[in-house]
Order: sequence, then C-alpha cells, then structure tokens
Amino acid sequence: MSIEAVIFDIGNVLLKFNYYIAANRLVAKNQLAALPERELVVSAKRRLERGEIDRAEFLRQVRPHFSDFGTDAEFLRIWEDIFEENIPMTDLATRLALSMPTYLLSNISCIHREYIFITYPVFQIFRDGVFSYEAGALKPQLEIYQTAIRQFGIRPETTVFIDDIPENISAAAALGFQAIPYDFGDHTAAETTLRALGVEWQ
Repeated sequence: MSIEAVIFDIGNVLLKFNYYIAANRLVAKNQLAALPERELVVSAKRRLERGEIDRAEFLRQVRPHFSDFGTDAEFLRIWEDIFEENIPMTDLATRLALSMPTYLLSNISCIHREYIFITYPVFQIFRDGVFSYEAGALKPQLEIYQTAIRQFGIRPETTVFIDDIPENISAAAALGFQAIPYDFGDHTAAETTLRALGVEWQ
C-alpha cells in the first residue's frame, strides 16, 4: 500500500527548540539568582498547550516566577524566540509537499504557533494542522491523533507520522500510522526509512 500523506511534528523535527534559552534570558533580564522552580513554569506551559488557559492567564501565572514586571510584549519577545530551523527537515518537507499532502500535528501553544507561522516561511507549505491548544489534548493522547484523522481525511495505514518522542510514535503506531522516530542528529535515518516505505521526492 503506497504512502498518500505525511504528518510532521514541529518541535525538534522541523524546528529545534530549547525553553532554557528564554528562561535564562529572563533570569538575566530580571537579575535573578537562579531559575524558578521548573515544574511551576512547565505546569502552566502544558495547560496553555492543552488549551485549558488562554494567553493572558498564562502570562499572569508565569511572569511572577521570573519577577518580570515589564510589559507583556517584552516578555513574549523573549518567550517566543527559542527556535532554530532544522534545514534538512524543512527542505525535505518542502520537497515532499510538491508530490503529496503534508500536515502538522503538534503539542504547541497559541503563542508559539502564531510566532513560528510568521517567522518561518516553511509553514506555508502544509495543507492543514492539528494543534494541541485547539484540540484540547496533548500527544500521546489518542484523541489528538483521532482529531487529525478526521480533520485531514486520511487513512493511518497510508500516512507517515514523524515525531521525535518515543511515546508519541508508539501512540501513532497503535492507531495504524507508519510512524517514524526522528533524531535531528541523524536526519539521514529518517530519509532512509521514508524511501524504504516507497516515498520519493525530487
């Protein structure tokens, strides 16, 4: 059975990211002695990514942990700028999009989704995307994959799913996707697996 579509994760697949870039900049900006307790920030981040709180509530919860009392815009400029384009993968995605539908499936917040779509032109090549803050679920919860199946109108058995987290790969495979684990330190391995599945690109 031939592959008819490819779904890409975003973080550490299309874009490398590191939240400590923002955290350390906020520590320096506000002259803190140390990073705030990690779980306090991560908990609010995950609630934002799951769509349980909105942008304003996230800022209200997180900014005090960094003793940040400037403007929201100043905080967001630091919080957003944590990404680096993974050129081998964005180049591959661009080539694949010329011959088959490509989609996005990501645990992401409204803040970072808006930022990356403005900052990185590659996101214009994708036909559609399912994002956790809109879906109300985070990978590896099966609900978010099921949302993607319905929204994209795809068949899992003819769809490749690429992600960097083993639990997300396992959940996709359990639903029948052709799931490929990704390591940006070994991009060639993903290309090799795609070709083994019969996927070709120019």
